[in-house]
Amino acid sequence: MILWASSFVALKLAFRGYDPMVVIFGRMLVASICFLPLVPRFRTRNVFRWRDLKVLLFMAFCEPCLYFIFEARALELTTASQAGMITALLPLMVAVCARFVLKEALTPGMLVGFALAIVGAGWLSVAGEATADAPQPLLGNFLEFLAMVCATGYIISLKRLTSRYSPFFLTAIQAFVGAVFFLPMLWLPSTAWPTHLAWEPTLAIVYLGAVITLGAYGLYNYGVSRIPASQASVFVNLIPVFTVILGWLILGERFNRSQYMASALVFIGIYVSQRTSVSAKSSA
Repeated sequence: MILWASSFVALKLAFRGYDPMVVIFGRMLVASICFLPLVPRFRTRNVFRWRDLKVLLFMAFCEPCLYFIFEARALELTTASQAGMITALLPLMVAVCARFVLKEALTPGMLVGFALAIVGAGWLSVAGEATADAPQPLLGNFLEFLAMVCATGYIISLKRLTSRYSPFFLTAIQAFVGAVFFLPMLWLPSTAWPTHLAWEPTLAIVYLGAVITLGAYGLYNYGVSRIPASQASVFVNLIPVFTVILGWLILGERFNRSQYMASALVFIGIYVSQRTSVSAKSSA
């Protein structure tokens, strides 16, 4: 979660020098290169089943493909701190989806907490003030919410696959599919090709590909293979805290008073949902 929180800051730094599509493709390319030496090991330790192809492609289509499109645009329009706060909705979204797909428990209290967190996220977005680094925070936060919808699809499908494939094999699939998916987007009319090498944004891309994609995704995929999807997603609640701290230390970002109150409402919603979830498990 610490690594994932730092990715919001790294993306903001990378976007200062390069077009978002260049950044995302570069990230996927770096990750794919890092995974290449492991391909022989993947082939011997993972028995591929053709019936899993649809789930594998759906997982990769949700994240990184659609997820990064929404998140890249979101971070052009809002701050890293606000985008990080929107990720607090993910555990509740996963819990709701896991109830219907994976048959995991869902209590009325969790739904109440989900509603509170949604209101808090909306308040956070409305209270956002336009700046040079965040020209349209409302739209940016909505796009980050759509990224969380994609992340929900990724986590649910990932949970189905971890019983048959190693976590790092699934992470490699995400990297390879992402590189192929984003390559044609470099030739879109809206994509601006870099005219010079900027060291800080370039290092940010290498960090995103080599550390975040391998480290954060690899560690999370391993965690999901060992515990329920709804329980693993609870740790995502740490991302907003770490993102706000890193955004303040590195980017100099600040919340206004209304945004602090909205953030508190998000956390209250999360607390309510998790408290009722724990109570339900204790009484089961």
